[in-house]
Amino acid sequence: MSLNRSEKQAVIDEVTGLAAKAQTLVMAEYRGITVADMTKLRSQARDKGVTLSVLKNTLARRAVVGSAFEVVSDQMTGPLIYGFSTDAVAAAKVVADFAKTNDKLVIRAGAMSGKVLDVNGVKQLANIPSKEVLLAQLLGLMQSPISRTARVLAALAEKKGGGEEAAAPAAEAAAA
Repeated sequence: MSLNRSEKQAVIDEVTGLAAKAQTLVMAEYRGITVADMTKLRSQARDKGVTLSVLKNTLARRAVVGSAFEVVSDQMTGPLIYGFSTDAVAAAKVVADFAKTNDKLVIRAGAMSGKVLDVNGVKQLANIPSKEVLLAQLLGLMQSPISRTARVLAALAEKKGGGEEAAAPAAEAAAA
């Protein structure tokens, strides 16, 4: 079904809005994927905050003009699914994880911060832990010295306290 000019402009505006908010774009070829698998992929993407769209490549190229994703416009050929995410690793993670279990989904390219990512770049990006995991690791690193100091001080206090308690009955016995 062909779109009229106003419908095409609406699609371009929608994708331009997605590109303006997104940090990452991942493109994958979906030739041969069943509808059930595509529905499963879209569901996983929604859960992770990733917007997946099947677009006409000419409309996608027009939508990314002037954005950080314009660098991959020359690779927008063939049947592609476009994954936009505001989280830097979410789109790559969703597409790469799904591609591991479904060989018909082939990662083609990606873009992040105005830089083109090849297939290996997208896979490396997918291996980076999520923002929540990184924040938890950072917090653990920041708390580590404090908690070690607290444990040492508690051990010293216990040792000192144990020594005083042992000395008190001996002093009472000497006084008697």
